[in-house]
Amino acid sequence: MNEPVRRLSVVVLALFLTLMVAASYIQVIAAGDLNADARNVRTLYREYGTFRGPIVVDGESVVWSSPVDDSFNYQRTYADGPLYAAATGYYSIVYGRTAIEQTENDLLSGTADSLFWTRLSNLVSGETQRGASVELTLDAQVQEAAAAALGDDAGAVVALDPRTGEVLAMVTSPTYDPATLAGHNSSVVNENYQALLAQEDGPLVNRAIAGDLYPPGSTFKLIVAAAALDSGYDADTELYAPDELDLPLSSRTLGNYGGESCSANERQTLADSLAMSCNTSFANLGMQLGWNVVARKAAEFGWGEQLSIPLAVTPSVLPDDPDEAQTAMASIGQFDDRATPLQMAMVAAGIANDGVLMTPYLVDSVRDANLRLVEESEPEELSTPMTRADANELTDMMVQVVESGTGKAAQISGVQVAGKTGTAETGTGEGPHAWFVGFAPADDPVVAVAVLVEHGGSTQAEATGGKVAAPIARAVMEAAIAAEGGS
Repeated sequence: MNEPVRRLSVVVLALFLTLMVAASYIQVIAAGDLNADARNVRTLYREYGTFRGPIVVDGESVVWSSPVDDSFNYQRTYADGPLYAAATGYYSIVYGRTAIEQTENDLLSGTADSLFWTRLSNLVSGETQRGASVELTLDAQVQEAAAAALGDDAGAVVALDPRTGEVLAMVTSPTYDPATLAGHNSSVVNENYQALLAQEDGPLVNRAIAGDLYPPGSTFKLIVAAAALDSGYDADTELYAPDELDLPLSSRTLGNYGGESCSANERQTLADSLAMSCNTSFANLGMQLGWNVVARKAAEFGWGEQLSIPLAVTPSVLPDDPDEAQTAMASIGQFDDRATPLQMAMVAAGIANDGVLMTPYLVDSVRDANLRLVEESEPEELSTPMTRADANELTDMMVQVVESGTGKAAQISGVQVAGKTGTAETGTGEGPHAWFVGFAPADDPVVAVAVLVEHGGSTQAEATGGKVAAPIARAVMEAAIAAEGGS
């Protein structure tokens, strides 16, 4: 073979090798990325052309796929979309997936490893692949009551079953309709999405678990009270409760809400201080205990925890190494204390469940297209922040808050309610955030709830947790008790 032929052979061989390597790279190594590329229309058609499983609440589908006569074959449909949007999220050909539509995508689409045998059976029988149904822990009756009570005010409501950690209600306001983002006309979907983004009140934000963190105000006094009980205090321990408390290393003083006096003799029991939400006594108590003691107790209730329910939860935060004056302010839920409504519901749930805090969860079970059980959630203990005795004593103190203190608007006829109000200053010039956390019935709790109304809602500067948030919590607890009785 002469030299030109040999050179040509080498070039041809190199071209073949290059072609083989390129084909192998595209088909094997880069296949996943190429399939996932949003510009790959065939991937969209394949994904949307498969029947996607429903999302179920109380045995009824609140999200399902309906057959349509277009290139995508199925249209995602949302019943009561705004009511369940915080949990379900949306499924969009333009903007992808959020919330349960995202976290449980493999199950809903039918591609999860746990559905392998179902897919194999479908392949053998020639049946079309179908996704699994995801059943949520939400209680429709409680969810509806929470949404109705919160109304149009910006804020959130979270209700938990303290015995298991099941999320019974998760409402955020304002909300949106996922159906507006699930259409197959990309230009219309984009227009709807941009309109939602343009709204200053943030309807796409899940305020219950992943929006801005909020100062918890006086609801944080439950943490300080728990730390005090753990340190040897009891409900009758007298605290220093002046009209104004001098803040160390500062020329400033701390007063009580509305300039009220907690006690005529500057002494008040721990129980009475909680009932009337005395700022000066709890600020001084926090300094006496020391911030490390308070922060440790908060951590036992979940502060700083990276939770997934399976929706990602923004960890609540505390100030790092505050001085004494800052400790005083943080002990009444101000300064750099920040929490989600879910976190505050967990505080109530941990106390309600005899001091045992269960891990919150939103997915109850998963069933394949033939209704065979594929996965089922089991309650898990997250921590034990209190002894049974301390939890029971704090419960009695919280009952006093509702019966004769700041939480009277949470009272339910014939049912003993335990609770704590909160009115958190924001430093923005707007009204304070209104909070209520609690549980009922106090002697055998079936629901723990946290309510947050941003800047007091329509009441604005006149807002207090007892006036604004407590009635919302009452409605939610009533619904949960009624649902428990009917189950």
